Amino acid sequence: MIKKIAFAATAVLITASPLAFAAETSSTVGMRHPSAADLNALTDARVGIIKAALQLTPDQEKYWPAVEEAIRARAKNQQARFERVAELRDSMRDSSPMEVVRERNPVELMQRRAEMLTQRATDLKKLADAWDPLYKTLSTDQKKRMAFATYAAMHGMRDAIERRIESEDDDD
Repeated sequence: MIKKIAFAATAVLITASPLAFAAETSSTVGMRHPSAADLNALTDARVGIIKAALQLTPDQEKYWPAVEEAIRARAKNQQARFERVAELRDSMRDSSPMEVVRERNPVELMQRRAEMLTQRATDLKKLADAWDPLYKTLSTDQKKRMAFATYAAMHGMRDAIERRIESEDDDD
């Protein structure tokens, strides 16, 4: 069991490192978000970590493709949202803060936000629906490994985001 935990922790650290690297290099080249290739690599690593941590039985394997598809669709939609936000930010970059405030339409802002939240909710619902049949077949040990992998991944991502914010603050 300790070997499995060590493997999962190592995998999480390896997964978080591209995000941390992207965060560090983004401040040096003026980018704010990881590239599409970085996000795809992160998604591939996440999928691999979860599947490796679960050690699915042959009977459980039949549920995995739906879960993987939902994870990838959610990541793809998240990437599209990042790109839309970056485009909006870039379009406002040449304007002064007062011009941005004057030209901003609060109704459009609320509508865009509602669309983003609706998309996120839809993606999360699809993910939960995909996980449900597989989760029902997991053993207690598999559920523990899943919880640990989820916690470790979130912790690693939080640390990478904090380092990125700190590096952006240092640049300002």
